[in-house]
Amino acid sequence: MGGKRTAIVTGGSSGIGMAISRKMAENGVDVTILGRREKALQEAADQLGGDIHWIRADVTSPTDVETAVKSVVERTGVVDILINNAGASGAVTTQMPLGEAEKIWDEVIDVNLKSVFLMTVAAAPHLRRPGGRIVNISSIAAYTGGSSKGSLAYAAAKAGIHGLTFSAARELGGEGITVNAIAPGLIDRTRFFAGGVTEERLKQVSAQAAAGRVGLPEDIAAAVWYLVSPEASYVTGEILNVNGGWLFGR
Repeated sequence: MGGKRTAIVTGGSSGIGMAISRKMAENGVDVTILGRREKALQEAADQLGGDIHWIRADVTSPTDVETAVKSVVERTGVVDILINNAGASGAVTTQMPLGEAEKIWDEVIDVNLKSVFLMTVAAAPHLRRPGGRIVNISSIAAYTGGSSKGSLAYAAAKAGIHGLTFSAARELGGEGITVNAIAPGLIDRTRFFAGGVTEERLKQVSAQAAAGRVGLPEDIAAAVWYLVSPEASYVTGEILNVNGGWLFGR
């Protein structure tokens, strides 16, 4: 993997995605961040500095995804790293009217799972062979079903990412491309938790985690950096749990 590498990070304008983008830029990677909000993308690129580019794209839209990947490849010639990080929550419970539950279900599945599928299929032909890397950001909810009611769609989507990761790893492994996922626990300082996480919740999780604290976006970025490194060429089809020992043995 000589020379400057290139990366695409979905949902790269805030939280975990922004931390991943910063880590890569600091290590000389040419990074393109994707997201739906143009202002947020521009602000993130300005803040990150380095070799950061951005494209406004809805990663649940096949047209947007194809256009974004084509734009990156026209500029760089190849994609070394794809980080499927874009995601969002949405409460779905068995107590909701079916029509309402289905609407939110579709939205959550689209942004958390369909987007990973679309980006993977669109980027795969352009990934470096050998040496390409795909890392999907999952969640501890894939194992636990979520820590509160309303996680039906979110937990299902994140569990689906694991199956997609396994299948893509088998399909692309012979071409020297690795595909892995990271399952974070509670990560503070992200927009995922509207209004932030309560102090009580932070203390509760910290007490349950072997590490004695909740996670930060930089913890996930560090794990991603290992998985995209040349040294991780023999690691594929793995789910790396990064949750401070809140849950392990899975």
